[in-house]
Amino acid sequence: MKQNIVNIALVVKDYDEAIDFYVNKLKFELIEDTYQAEQDKRWVVVTPPNSTGTALLLAKASKPEQHAFIGNQAGGRVFLFLNTDDFWRDYEHMKSVGVSFIREPQQQPYGTVAVFEDLYGNRWDLLQLNADHPMANRER
Repeated sequence: MKQNIVNIALVVKDYDEAIDFYVNKLKFELIEDTYQAEQDKRWVVVTPPNSTGTALLLAKASKPEQHAFIGNQAGGRVFLFLNTDDFWRDYEHMKSVGVSFIREPQQQPYGTVAVFEDLYGNRWDLLQLNADHPMANRER
């Protein structure tokens, strides 16, 4: 049996500002942006460059109870983990375009890591796993 988590829904305030952040600041690829007339919403999917793993579905909050979760999908904990093949390249780029890092780079037993916030305040780890880490060589 083989299964994959295809998308993770990330609640956003506005499709276009979220696309701008993920595509222009994080260098993600816009995979799909399709209007769904029957539900009056867009299906917006972004993914890290050259990724074959899980993608983000940018889901615009459409009900009052959803608005409370914009920027707080994990209750203040790190929510998503962006692994890279070159930590310092991506860290320097992200800083140069104004991405807010709330925890500076550290070397940990599993690799190099820093915590940043997306445009709404969700916390992310930017990390480069050590070559011997179990997740570093997973088949994608």
